[in-house]
Amino acid sequence: MADIVSLQRLIEEFRKMPSVGLKSAERFAYYVLGLDDNQVKSLTDAINNAHEKIHTCSVCCNLTEDEKCNICNNPKRDSSVICVVENPRDITAFERTHEYRGVYHVLHGVMSPMNGIGPNDIRIKELISRLSDDTVNEVIMATNPTAEGEATAMYISKLLKPMGIKVTRLAYGVPVGSDLEYADEVTLSRALDGRQLL
Repeated sequence: MADIVSLQRLIEEFRKMPSVGLKSAERFAYYVLGLDDNQVKSLTDAINNAHEKIHTCSVCCNLTEDEKCNICNNPKRDSSVICVVENPRDITAFERTHEYRGVYHVLHGVMSPMNGIGPNDIRIKELISRLSDDTVNEVIMATNPTAEGEATAMYISKLLKPMGIKVTRLAYGVPVGSDLEYADEVTLSRALDGRQLL
């Protein structure tokens, strides 16, 4: 099969996806090859449609098809508390708990000097601009418990302290080195309840 260039290219494209190894990429490629023309069109239409219509929320940088996401548009959410997360998948994890009633801010990454990612490469400026109207009382730092997540949380905390806003960090609960999107609802709920001042 190594001499089928288009198959190898398809496998390599799947391998670019996070957490997809060679075996999974091959499985995906063979699955796609087994689709009929209508199924291929449906798949490619879904990808193109999502790519064209989904963008970031003008307020919190979550993903949405509208100007604002459904959480920012919900008047029942407590806009005085902002939970700062690394990526939109983390919001999905928190929403599964049905306990957090505040709003979110998505950084779309963390600072990582080794990878050339600094404060200007993630959505910190957008967070700071949200805090200028004095309606926010607490910012919960919910970045992943990795070296980069911790450094990003500390950096943002130092920026916010002079503004007089309470900055807390999730209690852990959540194992160090793990990703929030894989945490179960009970662990996340306990981490929220046990958050501490930074």
